[in-house]
Amino acid sequence: MSVILAFLSLFFLFLSPAQAAEAQLRTILAKLADAKGFPAVEAVVRELGATGDPAVSGPLEALSAGDLYFAKADKSIAILRDGAILDPLSGAKTREGATSAFTKIRVNNGLRGAIRDVLGSLTLSAPDPAVRLSAVATIFNRPDPEAIPALDAVLAKETDATVKARMEEARAAAVLASDLPEDQKRAAIETLGARGDRAALTLLSNYAQSAQGSLRDAAASAADRIRTVLAGWDVAQNVWFGLSLGSVLLLAAIGLAITFGVMGVINMAHGEMVMLGAYTTFAVQEAIRASAPGLFDWSLAIALPAAFLVAGAVGFAMERGIIRFLYGRPLETLLATWGVSLILQQAVRVIFGPNNREVGNPTWMSGSFEIGQMAITWNRLWIVLFAGAVFLGLLYVMKRTPWGLQMRAVTQNRRMAASMGIRTPWVDAFTFALGSGIAGIAGVALSQIGNVSPNLGQSYIIDSFMVVVFGGVGNLWGTLVGALSLGVLNKFLEPYAGAVLGKIIVLVLIILFIQKRPRGLFALKGRAVEA
Repeated sequence: MSVILAFLSLFFLFLSPAQAAEAQLRTILAKLADAKGFPAVEAVVRELGATGDPAVSGPLEALSAGDLYFAKADKSIAILRDGAILDPLSGAKTREGATSAFTKIRVNNGLRGAIRDVLGSLTLSAPDPAVRLSAVATIFNRPDPEAIPALDAVLAKETDATVKARMEEARAAAVLASDLPEDQKRAAIETLGARGDRAALTLLSNYAQSAQGSLRDAAASAADRIRTVLAGWDVAQNVWFGLSLGSVLLLAAIGLAITFGVMGVINMAHGEMVMLGAYTTFAVQEAIRASAPGLFDWSLAIALPAAFLVAGAVGFAMERGIIRFLYGRPLETLLATWGVSLILQQAVRVIFGPNNREVGNPTWMSGSFEIGQMAITWNRLWIVLFAGAVFLGLLYVMKRTPWGLQMRAVTQNRRMAASMGIRTPWVDAFTFALGSGIAGIAGVALSQIGNVSPNLGQSYIIDSFMVVVFGGVGNLWGTLVGALSLGVLNKFLEPYAGAVLGKIIVLVLIILFIQKRPRGLFALKGRAVEA
């Protein structure tokens, strides 16, 4: 045997490094033909993984899939797939022959697990940092003491700080599952405690249940510290979810705050303006997919003005055709606008069908990122920013433009404004169109967080009225504070009371609040209002 090994060593000296590495892999692969039993096959798998050569991933994946065979005649290793005989390293078709001349190398679930571990360790040395991070994550989630030598080897060469930190955490997880000395396990506990996420908490909690003495106390203490930190992040996450929901409520309610505040009209079709904006977005995206797919990332920018114009035009037509004849008759106005809402819903069903329609997310609104232990999706973040921009833009129109001045004058004292030459009917019409148009662009935003359906507006109309009444009718700052407050309150109540009961509690609290402050948080001022 020593003579054969000496001959192979001499043979490798005359090969190039690449040829020598390939010859070494084929020598190790050949051992699979003589391996008796699953432990012997696993030993060969571990030996292949110890080479660190990415070329072994092909035969290992074939072995896991049950596609690796050896020839009965010469015991050469081959991959048999779809009737073809393939080289195990290159994957190229090598020869013709009957597949009956080969014997399958059998595997079981335990061996497949070993293959997964070896494949994961192979990618620890991949050139792409993302691939290395993925491999480290696999080891961290399935701690294996046998991965420690591989991790030590790559840790010495790793230059990326983020990848190196994750490797140290994966090694710490493997150390806790090993029989290494107590000092190394204590250092591993400190490393995992510094990581501070839920995965580390699970590892430390499980280890604390099985450990003894001071190690158990150290693991339990680190787990308690993580729980304290995570409780703070949970509060921050709920606040973020509340602000996200509040921004949605703000977009849905801000147009209603204008029309209700200026004209005192209870517009039950306001939700359908939101729906029209969402369907306009769907129609714009369908047109872009059909004629200019390259512009898809610009679809929302195109849909925003289109949705504003569509919903604003419908609102203007409603005011001129129906509502202007019903001023001072709130019950008739409510019934008329409710009838319009039913007509709009049915019209959308006829045109687009009754089924839900899915609106796509542009690439810049897809995915998520993390801040500490808090996950933030890009679509929600953009909606929060968009809601803030709409609010500031509307505030500028109301406070800094002549039309905004006329609108505020009509709000505070309609008869005095009319006597000063302001054409109050046209202020009413364009104000209603503005509120409807803003509801339309709210529909563009809402289409990014859910499906579009004819009943979309019904999901937000009640919440919109609650926001307007709670914040103060006609007051933009009140609408902002009301929307954000109700959004945060809902998200903090949901874990304890559930979504439905949480909304009921919020409604009861608003009713009690209105008993004390009938005009809401920020009441409008003016002689007509106070009268």
